[in-house]
Amino acid sequence: MNADQGEDATRSADSVQSAWETNAAWWDAYYREGNDFHLKLIAPPTERLLEIEPGQRILDIACGNGAFSRRMAALGARVVAFDFSAPFIECARMRTVEFAEQIEYRVLNATKLEGLLSLGEGRFDAAVCTMAIMDMEEIEPLAEALPRLLKSDGRFVFSIMHPCFNNMGCRMSIEEEDREGEIRTVRSVKIARYMTPFSARGIGIVGQPVPQTYFHRPMQVLLEPFLRSGLVVDGLEETAFTDASAARGPLSWDHFAEIPPVLIVRLRKV
Repeated sequence: MNADQGEDATRSADSVQSAWETNAAWWDAYYREGNDFHLKLIAPPTERLLEIEPGQRILDIACGNGAFSRRMAALGARVVAFDFSAPFIECARMRTVEFAEQIEYRVLNATKLEGLLSLGEGRFDAAVCTMAIMDMEEIEPLAEALPRLLKSDGRFVFSIMHPCFNNMGCRMSIEEEDREGEIRTVRSVKIARYMTPFSARGIGIVGQPVPQTYFHRPMQVLLEPFLRSGLVVDGLEETAFTDASAARGPLSWDHFAEIPPVLIVRLRKV
């Protein structure tokens, strides 16, 4: 890497972090203990795949305002949670009252190997990363660190915008068709980019102060560093809404029961 490339990488990383520092308080006020994506599509299958047992120590990677950390603590886990956004960690600490003794919050960057290893090798029964890997410019340091942080048979569960159906190269559409004399509405997702990794700015929640940067990776690129580090995939769920009664609009994901916007994967240390 030459000097110019190093400066570009630093500027890119600074831009990613700056967006979350700006958005943190707004996201916390809107998100609270979870929006519909979290409560319906993400948290339940993530809990199933994590197989949480009381007393286990779990690492919450890129924890945001700590909503899932508190959910795990309510199930009896002892949680170490971190995020690279100091404002997000401040929000998490302010919201954590009932389970304060079970959750340790830190400001830490998931793309820095040395910082990850400072958490303690062989310390964790499990690790989780909820809807954040697509916000990380680099995932190789995390993939390298996890086998060292996890105990034997430890598992890592992550959720992510489904790279096949819900990336910055997709378009959602509504069409009508005459099916044997009955006019029906057909909703579909059209994908323009998938195979080549790319980054693009986008909106996680409508109304947030500034756009964030998404890093799209096709499945083979997404999983490769974790598999190379020795982890194995032993669980996977794809989730979609099944009830459109509270739909946020005609093209919201609430209407797409056959197309999953979220992918949840479990990897295990063997």
